Amino acid sequence: MKKILLASVALLGFAGVASAADLPARVAPQAPIIAAAPIFTWTGFYAGVNAGFAFNGSDDDGIVFGTDTIFGDSDDDGSFVGGGQIGYNYQMGSFVLGVEGDLQWADFGSTTYVFPTGTVTVDSDDWFGTVRARAGVAFDRALIYATGGWAFTDNRNGWVVGGGLEYAFTNNLSAKVEGLYVNLDEDDFDFAGTNYSTGERDFGVVRAGLNYRFSTY
Repeated sequence: MKKILLASVALLGFAGVASAADLPARVAPQAPIIAAAPIFTWTGFYAGVNAGFAFNGSDDDGIVFGTDTIFGDSDDDGSFVGGGQIGYNYQMGSFVLGVEGDLQWADFGSTTYVFPTGTVTVDSDDWFGTVRARAGVAFDRALIYATGGWAFTDNRNGWVVGGGLEYAFTNNLSAKVEGLYVNLDEDDFDFAGTNYSTGERDFGVVRAGLNYRFSTY
């Protein structure tokens, strides 16, 4: 009788183990996977608009012709400027290198030159452009940079240097404040059958801008 009871208990135990093995395994609940936000970078193309003020540094232009010096006086020492820019940045660690081009409307009026035999008024260019390299240091979304390169108008060439601060409010939208110094070569004009060269034109620009940055990620 004992043998029969022991056998029955053993059989029931084996059946219980087999049934437990068929039950699904218990798995601890897992936290949802959240994708990491992309790391901000200045790398990429951008385009934008700007506006500001230009301060004419060429108030009195002198022309030397033979032994005579003919004086000129500009009727506008400052001007509103506005335009647009396009560019590309490439970030390496904290350093950012780039290139930018812009076209600007400006109105410096005209310059009147006084000759012993009369006067002549020469209109100033009403626009200018620049093509510049940019190099700066990024502090996350803030960028401090220096810039310099080629400046031009209809019939003058020259150079430009400056610097600025740009801050990205979002991954695609940034604002900047910058200052530039522009120096343009002499220009030519005719008076009484004689060709004269004006003095160089130089001016400073302080402007603010807004850029839309095309993401690269």
